[in-house]
Amino acid sequence: MTNILLLCAATPSQQLNPLIKVSATPETMELSKVHLVSVFTASDSPETGGNLLPVVLDASALSEEDMRRIAREYGHEASFLIPLPEASSESQKADYQLRFFVPEHEMEMCGHATVGTTWLLGELGILRDDQKEVCYSTKSGLVRARRRQQEGRILVEVSQPRGWVTPVQDEALRREIAAVLGESAGDKINTESIQNACTSRAKTVVPMRDSAALDALKPNFSRMQALCEKLGSTGLYPYAPHNDNSSNVPTRNDSLVVHARQFPKASGYPEDAATGIAAAALSFALLENNVLGEDRSVVVRQGEAMGCPSEIRVRIEFDGEEAVCWIGGTVRHVKRFETNEN
Repeated sequence: MTNILLLCAATPSQQLNPLIKVSATPETMELSKVHLVSVFTASDSPETGGNLLPVVLDASALSEEDMRRIAREYGHEASFLIPLPEASSESQKADYQLRFFVPEHEMEMCGHATVGTTWLLGELGILRDDQKEVCYSTKSGLVRARRRQQEGRILVEVSQPRGWVTPVQDEALRREIAAVLGESAGDKINTESIQNACTSRAKTVVPMRDSAALDALKPNFSRMQALCEKLGSTGLYPYAPHNDNSSNVPTRNDSLVVHARQFPKASGYPEDAATGIAAAALSFALLENNVLGEDRSVVVRQGEAMGCPSEIRVRIEFDGEEAVCWIGGTVRHVKRFETNEN
């Protein structure tokens, strides 16, 4: 049996026991190297924040169960890159196939995993220096990723489809959302403005009064999955405006800054430190609500309540009536783990 030791420090519970053993069969894992990167690092804590991501850069020999096992034992979303045969129809449109697993299941799309994988391909020299864009074949369709320099670091952006937004009008569901988010939520939620928003997946975006109320949330996770199923959503995404007077978060003159937390429906972990798909969905909700102008971008601060401050940058470009969303951020390489047979 092959063993890999992983340094994993995304959540308080994982920080208590940072060495997590991941096992897979030698015949599937001996050809693979698992990298650990931190995605959507925050500008004020680039060496400590972000959302951890295990990446396998050649998952050709792995079964679906191998991929799910790796995600489960890491306790994070994991990405698996699969080279495409040169003669395949997919290779005529995409550079690679990319698959995403959380501990409980496969996902059609994962924003932070796509950002992290693209950054790693460039960092290791697998992408040419002049190759600024790469295209992936995913279960949600073709996804483009761009690399560019910003403030001395590489910023990676990933395309998302045009979003849709619908209000949650059922009063009983609104009350249940408040109850599931915990006693501290109370009157700190603007229940009339709760919406379902979607790009690759639907999220229920919940406006909070301020970031202090957001950080104080203590959800009832045992009720999360049933509630999300009623909502037709894959998670709750409460958010709050940024208050310049109460935070040392760097402000950006050209961006709207908001704070958010992500409580997924059934991913195998209770909270996510950075969720690109949710940030994109929230941006379309802010656009729908006239909070975000078409000429501004959004910086979503997430993971602060977990001790893993993350920063997701979202831009919505318009070509006539067509909107294209780009989610982006910076990445750091935590460690590369090579398999060793016992």
